[in-house]
Amino acid sequence: MRLVDQLGRELGAGGKHVVLTTTTKMGRDQMVGDLSVCETIECAARPSSRPIMLVTGGDSHKITGPQPEDLDRLFAKSALDFLIVEADGAHGRPLKAPADHEPVVPSSSTTVVIALGVDAVGMRLDEASHRVERATAFSGLGPDHLLTAADCAAFLVHPSGALRTVPEAARVFVAITKVSSPDRQEAAKRIAGRVVEHPRVDEAILIPEQP
Repeated sequence: MRLVDQLGRELGAGGKHVVLTTTTKMGRDQMVGDLSVCETIECAARPSSRPIMLVTGGDSHKITGPQPEDLDRLFAKSALDFLIVEADGAHGRPLKAPADHEPVVPSSSTTVVIALGVDAVGMRLDEASHRVERATAFSGLGPDHLLTAADCAAFLVHPSGALRTVPEAARVFVAITKVSSPDRQEAAKRIAGRVVEHPRVDEAILIPEQP
């Protein structure tokens, strides 16, 4: 959520109408910062001077958002400038092999960001990945395999991975996060160099580790 929150604040500068939400379950403690909270599509469609977090359900631990088709209608019919959707989560792990129903990306998405924590490089697959069984099945790597930069790049662009549900017309960016030390910077550059060779990836961005 931190990347989503950062995007919301930057895009909301200058009075832009920005709505943030999720199509999956998100930890309630991930709702950070000075956000307006709406519980209905109609509320989120009203202009606001600060970013809006659209929450339609959940409990004391998790929050949920609207269905993708409802977000498509919100984006098409309202005057908002940006709709930012967290479409998948990795339970705090740097790497994920999505299930068949993931990521839950609205069909009207114009830009999709696929994130990877560069700290996955050098970790065992079963330590780095959420959905380990899925990760081992589609990668052919054992759970105790130590991940390389090339392995991580392959996960990002795997045919059964996050690219599978990206709308055809959407631009695709890969965000490589937690880039701090020189070793991590070098690993991130190697990953970026590989993923941008894929015809669906427009650009790879290196993001420093947040304090």
